Amino acid sequence: MEIIMDNSRNDKADLERGLKPAGSYLDSLADFADLLGTIRQAENAAKELLEETSAAPPSKNGSAHDLAGAGEKSSEGIEKRRGEQSPPPAAQTISAEESDEKKPDLDELLGKLDALVGLENIKQNVKSLINYVKIRKLREENELPNPPLSLHMVFMGNPGTGKTTVARILSELYRAIGVLTKGQLVEVDRSGLVAGFVGQTAPKTAEAVKSALGGILFIDEAYALAPDISGGNDFGREAIETLLKLMEDHRDDLIVIVAGYSEPMGRFIGSNPGLESRFNRYFMFEDYNSDELYEIFSSMCAKSEYVITDDAARFAREHFRDLYDTRDENFGNARYVRNFFENIVAVHSDRISALESPTREDLTTVLPEDLKKAAIL
Repeated sequence: MEIIMDNSRNDKADLERGLKPAGSYLDSLADFADLLGTIRQAENAAKELLEETSAAPPSKNGSAHDLAGAGEKSSEGIEKRRGEQSPPPAAQTISAEESDEKKPDLDELLGKLDALVGLENIKQNVKSLINYVKIRKLREENELPNPPLSLHMVFMGNPGTGKTTVARILSELYRAIGVLTKGQLVEVDRSGLVAGFVGQTAPKTAEAVKSALGGILFIDEAYALAPDISGGNDFGREAIETLLKLMEDHRDDLIVIVAGYSEPMGRFIGSNPGLESRFNRYFMFEDYNSDELYEIFSSMCAKSEYVITDDAARFAREHFRDLYDTRDENFGNARYVRNFFENIVAVHSDRISALESPTREDLTTVLPEDLKKAAIL
C-alpha cells in the first residue's frame, strides 16, 4: 500500500487512522524515543547476560535453570543502576609492609629524636632501648635465648617536657624495627578509661586498649586512676585491674606508657604489685633550663618566619632566665613557651594592624614591646 504524505491536517488524521487500527503504535516522537531506550536496555541486558554466562564456569548440562539464574543477576544489576549509582571499586589497601614509602625509616626517626631540644638523658635511654631490642631480635634469629622483656614504661616529669612527643617518636621507632605492627600512639587520661557507673569501666578500658593494639597506649596523669592518690572512687582501681589483664593478654603487640608528675607517679606504681611488675623502665624528664627554653622559642619564631630583633632577643633570654629560677611544681616548660609565642603573635598583629601600609619587614619583625606586653597577658 502506498501512502502519500502532505501538509494538510485532514490527510494527517486519515493517515493516523489508517496506521493505528488497534491503538498499538506510537502517539508521538517521545514515545518513539522511549521505545528506542527500551530496546537499548534490552540489548545491554543481553550483552551482560552473555558476558556473565561466558565468564561463569559451565554447568555439566548447561541447563535452562543456570541460564535463568544468570538472567536474574543481570536484571538485578540493571535495576540497581536505575535506582542508584554503583559505588566505585574499593581501593586496594596497601599495608606498611608492602609499601616502602610508608614504612618508617630508622635513621630518619633517630634524627627526629636528636633534633629535640634538650632531653639528652632521654635520648640516650631511648637509643639504648632500641639497641637492646635490636640485639634481642638478632639473638632470636640465631636461636639464642633471651631473658623476659617488658617494654612498658613510666614517664615522669612536669608538663611540657616532651613526654608525649618522645612517646610518639618511640612508637614509630618500634614500628621501624618490627616490635610493633602499626606504631600508632593512642593518648588517654582517666576520663578515657573510667566510666561513671558500675560495670561500664572495664568495657571502656578494653575499648581504649583495643584501639592501641599494634602501637602504644599513652596514659597521661595515670596516678588519677589510683583512688588512694587521686581521692576518686574504686572505678579507677577497676580500670587498673582491667588494664593489667589486657597488657598480659596482648603483651606481644601492645606497649603502655604511663606518665605524670614524678612524686605522684612513684606512689601510683607502688600502689599495686601488678603495676610494679609490669612497669620497670623509668624515664625522668627534667625541666628545660633557660637556654633550652630560648632555643625552643627561637625555633617557633623561625618556623613561622618571625624575626626577633637583638633587643627583643635579650628581653626573651632574661624573661626565660627569671622564669626558670622562680619555677615551681606547676612550671609549664615548652607549654609555657608555646603560649608565650602565641601571645606575642597576637600583640604583634594588633600593632601592625594600626599601620596604614605595613611592609614585609613590619609583618615579620617582632620588637621588645611585643614581648613585654605578651609576658603580662
